[in-house]
Amino acid sequence: MYNPPCKKYVTISISNEQEAVFLKRIQESSKGTIVLVHGAFEHAGRYEWLADKWEEAGFNVICNDLPGQGRTDGLRGHIDSFDEYIEAISGWLNEAKIYRKPVFLFGHSMGGLAVIRMLEETRPDLNGVILSSPGLGFASRPPKWVLFFTRMLEKRIPKFQVKLNLHPFMSTRNTRLHDRNREDPLFLKKVSIRWYHEFERAIAQAFQKVSQYPEIPTLVLQAGKDLIIQAQEVQRWFKKLPIQNKKYIEWHGLFHELFNEPERDDVFQFTQSFVNKKIE
Repeated sequence: MYNPPCKKYVTISISNEQEAVFLKRIQESSKGTIVLVHGAFEHAGRYEWLADKWEEAGFNVICNDLPGQGRTDGLRGHIDSFDEYIEAISGWLNEAKIYRKPVFLFGHSMGGLAVIRMLEETRPDLNGVILSSPGLGFASRPPKWVLFFTRMLEKRIPKFQVKLNLHPFMSTRNTRLHDRNREDPLFLKKVSIRWYHEFERAIAQAFQKVSQYPEIPTLVLQAGKDLIIQAQEVQRWFKKLPIQNKKYIEWHGLFHELFNEPERDDVFQFTQSFVNKKIE
C-alpha cells in the first residue's frame, strides 16, 4: 500500500470549517519562498520531490491541500464554488509574505487554473508565476447531452459524484509512479458534478478576464504530449495574456505531469533559472 509522505507536515486552520495539512520548509537564509499549488484529484504529499528540489536550491516551500482534496475536511471531490480555491491560495500567499522574501507562485494543471483565476481577481504583489500544464481546456470532454443532463442535475443534487476515468499512464511516462497513482488512498477516484462544472466555468472566466491578469513575470510550461489538458487552449490563453514579461515553453514528447516525467530534472533546472533571474 502506498503511504503518502507526511514527516514534514503540520496541521493549521485555513478557515472556520476546515483543517488542512501544510507541507512547509522554512530556512533562515532562504533566497525566496515558493508556494506550490497542486492539481485536480491529488494532494500536497505528491509534491515531496519538487519541494525537496526547491529546498536544496535555497528556497522556502509552502504547499497545502486544496479544499475538498487530500486531508482536508468536508466532502472529498466537492466544492461549492471555485472561489474556495482562490481564497485558499490567497491565504497561503499571506503566509509566504511573512518571511519577507521574494514570493513565487507555482500552479500545476487545475492548480494552474486556480492560480490564474486568483491573479485575475486579487492582483497580488508577486515576484513571479510558474504555470505547469495549466488547466485551460480539457483534452476530452463528455458528450454534449451528458453535459446538458448534469447541468440540470447540478441544480438539484450538486454533490452527486461520478467516477473518474483516468488511468495512471495518462499523466506521466514515468512507470515507477504508475503504482503510486493507482494505490494512493488520498488520490480522488470520483468528483461531484458541481466540482466539474465549476472547473468548466473557471476556464471560461480565465479567458474572459485575461485582461485583468497583473503585470507579473510568468513562465508557462506545457507538456507537448498532454493527454489531459489541451495544449492548443493553453497557447490560445497565453497569446491573449496582456503582459510584457511572459514566456511559453512546450516540452515536446513529455506527458502532463512535467515534474514527474523522466526528464523532470531538466524541467526543474529551466524553472529554477527563471526564478533565479527574477531575484538577481
